[in-house]
Amino acid sequence: MADLCEVAGLMLDPWQRYVLDHALGEHRDGKWAAREVAVWVPRQNGKGAIIEARVLAGLFYLGEKKILWSAHEYKTAQEGFLRIRELIQAAPEFNRLVKRYWEGSGEQGIELTTGQRLKFIARSRGSGRGFSGDCIILDEAQELNLLQMKALFSTMSARSMHGNPQIWYLGTPPEDPAAWVYGIRQDGEAGKDRLAYFDWGLGEVDPTVGVKQQLAAYADRELWYQANPGLGIRISEEFCEDELSRLREGFAPERLGMWLPYAGGEADGWQVIGETLWSDAEDSTSELEGRPAFGVYVPPDRSYAAIGIAGARVGGGRHIEVAGDGEVLDYRPGVAWVIPRLKELERNGPSVVVIDDKALAEEAEAAELVVHRANVVDVVTGCQLLYDGIAGEDPAGRDITHIAQAELTTAVRGAVRRDVGGSWAWARRDLAVDVTPLAAVSLALFGHCTPRIHRPEEGDPWFFFG
Repeated sequence: MADLCEVAGLMLDPWQRYVLDHALGEHRDGKWAAREVAVWVPRQNGKGAIIEARVLAGLFYLGEKKILWSAHEYKTAQEGFLRIRELIQAAPEFNRLVKRYWEGSGEQGIELTTGQRLKFIARSRGSGRGFSGDCIILDEAQELNLLQMKALFSTMSARSMHGNPQIWYLGTPPEDPAAWVYGIRQDGEAGKDRLAYFDWGLGEVDPTVGVKQQLAAYADRELWYQANPGLGIRISEEFCEDELSRLREGFAPERLGMWLPYAGGEADGWQVIGETLWSDAEDSTSELEGRPAFGVYVPPDRSYAAIGIAGARVGGGRHIEVAGDGEVLDYRPGVAWVIPRLKELERNGPSVVVIDDKALAEEAEAAELVVHRANVVDVVTGCQLLYDGIAGEDPAGRDITHIAQAELTTAVRGAVRRDVGGSWAWARRDLAVDVTPLAAVSLALFGHCTPRIHRPEEGDPWFFFG
């Protein structure tokens, strides 16, 4: 890697080589050991050189067909393009492989004679469309939001089966104490599988410490060197002194890489179903017995849809889960995929398919699917059935079991109640929460527990979901 970069005149620091060596480790089958890579380091330490090295390797060594370099601001994406173009043009071995450089319409890119492409884009506030490729670089990652990441992972799901994609998050601690990337930090510190995590920051700001005490602690030069691998190489001590005098307590996140205390509302979670009760109801070995009921939920903005399953559980009780095929759940962007997927699921002989969306129900019926159109009473009934089956006052009635599905657990943790007449239905606590999976399994549970809407059984009455 270092030799490749030197051809273009890019000389890597030891810390930059360390990140690249560990982030690009492979399994025996050639797949990346780390599907995701996160690098958090204060500004001006040379983070850009890591991106440049990764891009050069993808184009001229790894043979990646499409590389996407995105940034929060257009000027950052443009600077990345100009820098990579300069490096490639400085190396005749690389430059002769370039078919064209292009600029225009807010995008820049490079295409090689092999058909490989490197594309630079600035992320819009709410959209992650177009975030696909063999390597995705998310610069200024502290500005990422949930909607962008949902779009990204949905476009990457197919590549994960037949390709070898890798996603890089690079940035500094966010100014927003409820930013999406706090989840990346939590996963990294927990040692999550398939995540290579690098953070030069000095932990978290202590809000109980006064400003004078903070400033006295921040003046320790040893801390400066711990948090800044580029100090003494491209950052001077004098510059840090000036920053400390001007930024004061802002010196902690800017130069020491310290994160603000998380304010994403974790303590405000589990407002309807308690964490302990949800955990007690989990059984990863739980299986359905008999005919499953399916529930389809589409939120008002139609951004996502989910298919839930409910039915009798082997050994007694009731079972709920989000439908899926292996690790790929039926919780995806948009609604175009729902009807084809329901037709596939017909092989399981469902007792009923409950849909809470008029347009989608009509489309299903046009496709010759037999569905039950849920009304408001059906929706709230499903919500209460699920609540009573897991958190009801009568312990004997808590007979619902779920398997370990992170998307469903996230929805339960972030769900709140919204009043519907004299009853209630699920709602989300804030924009960072999506209760679609929870609403889908609630509809399925309503279907399972309401025999009057079941389809007549045909042939062998025993069906299994698989």
